[in-house]
Amino acid sequence: MQSTFSGIEIGKRGLFAHQIALNTAGHNLSNASTEGYSRQRVELRAFHAIDRPQLNRAERPGQIGQGVEVARIERVRDRLLEGRIIAQAHEEGYWQMRDKYVMMLEQVYNEPTEHSVRNLMDRYWDSWQELSIFPDQMAARRAVAERGEALMEGIQLRYHSLDRIRTMLNDEVRAGVGQVNEIIREIAALNNEIVKVQAAGDEPNDLYDRRDLLINRLSSKINITIDDRNPDEFSIYTSGFHIVQGRIARPFEAVPVPENDGYSNVVWSHSGEVAHFRGGTLASVLELRDVDVRREVQKLDNMTINFVDLVNEVHRDGYGLTAETGLDFFVEYPAVLNALGNYDRSGDGAFDSTYLFRLSGANSLRSEEQIGLQGTLTLAGPNGNLDIDYFPTDTVNDLIARINNSGAEVVARLDRGGHLMLKGTPAAEVQNPDFVIRHVEDSGQFLVGYSGILAAPGAAGAYSWEQSDAVDLLRDDSRFAVAPLQNPSAWIDMNPAIRNEPARIAAAFGTPDQPGVVGDGDAALEIAGLRNRPVMVGQIATFDDYFADTVAEVGLKGEEAELALRTQEAIMKDLRDTRESISGVNVDEELAQMIKFQHGYNAAARFITYVDRMLDTIINRLGV
Repeated sequence: MQSTFSGIEIGKRGLFAHQIALNTAGHNLSNASTEGYSRQRVELRAFHAIDRPQLNRAERPGQIGQGVEVARIERVRDRLLEGRIIAQAHEEGYWQMRDKYVMMLEQVYNEPTEHSVRNLMDRYWDSWQELSIFPDQMAARRAVAERGEALMEGIQLRYHSLDRIRTMLNDEVRAGVGQVNEIIREIAALNNEIVKVQAAGDEPNDLYDRRDLLINRLSSKINITIDDRNPDEFSIYTSGFHIVQGRIARPFEAVPVPENDGYSNVVWSHSGEVAHFRGGTLASVLELRDVDVRREVQKLDNMTINFVDLVNEVHRDGYGLTAETGLDFFVEYPAVLNALGNYDRSGDGAFDSTYLFRLSGANSLRSEEQIGLQGTLTLAGPNGNLDIDYFPTDTVNDLIARINNSGAEVVARLDRGGHLMLKGTPAAEVQNPDFVIRHVEDSGQFLVGYSGILAAPGAAGAYSWEQSDAVDLLRDDSRFAVAPLQNPSAWIDMNPAIRNEPARIAAAFGTPDQPGVVGDGDAALEIAGLRNRPVMVGQIATFDDYFADTVAEVGLKGEEAELALRTQEAIMKDLRDTRESISGVNVDEELAQMIKFQHGYNAAARFITYVDRMLDTIINRLGV
């Protein structure tokens, strides 16, 4: 049966329960500005009656309870909404980072301005045009030299600007890996603490909030999924792999890759395998560094090496005022010092590869002539070799166009003398060097007897870069050029002999006996004509196409990033506003709760006072 003193116990429980509720409201108010904090609510419930049906009880109608108790203190949190926020956060982080760096790319291509590379190149072509009109004037030659110097400086400046952006992105990768590792280690430590608190029967709400805050930060950096079905082993995955499993964290490392200019790959620390991310800031900077900016550098390099190669090709055949010929206008630096292009790629001290940039046939061809042959060309592509069929009714131009539109990393053109020329292009994969021809094969006779590049048809006569002395597979009367030094746009330079003596600039074609007549500017005119001639072999036909394509592509990327970021920000704002309306601390609401709990506390105290008076009456005033 119920004790005479049970009223004191009921009042005490009321005091304790409302005091906890008041403290909880105060805790909410204190953390109103704390990032990631979720307001907490005290759930009160009636304390169970002392009588049980299976036990003896006093004869009275109904049960009498024993007051109130705190059932639990819970966070006000919508788990489904949190899941949506985590699922969307990596998209917002991806586009935020992309928008930031694409804007930097747009600033590099400050077209059209007076000091842009396009403007400098236009002036360079104009100076050759002027020299073709006034080939005997030194002023025109000096203008060619000065504008050539200005163009080189502009190209180098653009390269260094792009290279700085790439270096910044690499720094972002290394910093991002460190931040991700720090977050997942802290989450693993929190998991350990949370399990201990739960084992004691408590609800570690503040630890939950801290973990959720870290998860939100992590989800903006990499794409993650959460598995909280097992409270003792809270897990986080990225791309199907654990990064947190209970108190175990699996961090990443940033490992430099020599083939990728020394930039770092993100790998798993425990296995060394490359980690792949589908979203977040880390995926964005990796894609920007290894795809977008790398491609911009490659396009600039491709334009530069073709520009240098084509100007030199014409200039070598021309004569200056000093009657010299065979001079290159620009300096070309080879990637390897071996004259045959042999290179030790494995680093074991023995030649194992051949680095050639250009192969030229021995025979002069006519572009509109039908080849009258049938076979299949096999050329290196981005992901293995590509086959290109040719037929007897094809003209030389038809087959050249088919090669250039095939997607192979080899392009073709006819040089000034009508000789077929094959050139290496920038490589799609970082493990392959740029401007290196990796494979050339012909099942028929087009590259063998017709154009005069290969010595023999079929697989046995195929040229492959994966061996030393691969030039032995070429015809003896063919010509080749060693691959250029990496990043031609960084080292483009004028021939010092021409810089020091502009009279050596070739303006006329002539013969060894007569190096041009007075007023002959045919060589200068041909160089000026490179401006609008389809010489940038491949999808980009002319130099003007290069500038138009580059500026348009970067502009479209910037527009895409800006629109996508606005969309993601709008989505995330709605989700975060909804979360704030559910989980955020409302000061007015908390004050109202405090008033309610204060009245409850006062009522419990008054109840104890009256019970005390009643007991005083029973104990001290009854009897005697």
